[in-house]
Amino acid sequence: MTEKNLMKTAFDAEGLRRRFVDAPEMAPVREDGSHRGAFRPAAVLVPVVLRPERLAVLLTRRTDHLHHHPGQISFPGGRVEKADVSAVMTALRETEEEIGLDPERIELLGELPDYFTGTGFRVTPVVGLVHPPFELKLDTFEVAEAFEVPLAHFLDPANHQRHSMEYQGRMRQYYAMPYEGYFIWGATAGILVSLYRFLGGEPSV
Repeated sequence: MTEKNLMKTAFDAEGLRRRFVDAPEMAPVREDGSHRGAFRPAAVLVPVVLRPERLAVLLTRRTDHLHHHPGQISFPGGRVEKADVSAVMTALRETEEEIGLDPERIELLGELPDYFTGTGFRVTPVVGLVHPPFELKLDTFEVAEAFEVPLAHFLDPANHQRHSMEYQGRMRQYYAMPYEGYFIWGATAGILVSLYRFLGGEPSV
């Protein structure tokens, strides 16, 4: 698919729905990392908000005092619990707990390929269209803020960056997609790249 056609699809909610109905086969994504052994299951919601002027992705910023990934930009989500019967249930439960988004406002579209992190998680990204109006109630222990980024920003390959860092004695590479002072990187950026490719974008950097 050309970039022009991809952008046309990206701005159209019906186009997103059709893409998930005719979902292409995609392999799981493995982060560049050193994890070995079993992966712990987790799930996140990729919330695409139906704004009148554009589609936007709803993201959160984690509080600075958390032990894991403090201050990072993330999707609402977390580990699969024993009572969860599916990844969808985990994503919706965690989303409601973290930001107070009512599951009734979410139109589920489908799932992206599982994302295996270098820290040992197998993350299932669940994509949903969020229908306004809605009111968020943040869990202030975990979530410092929630904000929206135009979906078009993530579907423009000019905004896809590759960085490297030393982790556990070796260099690893990761995606980043900065936006207006927010440094969106790691698994969050990697899942957004998966969405870009799912919608027909060509591999970028």
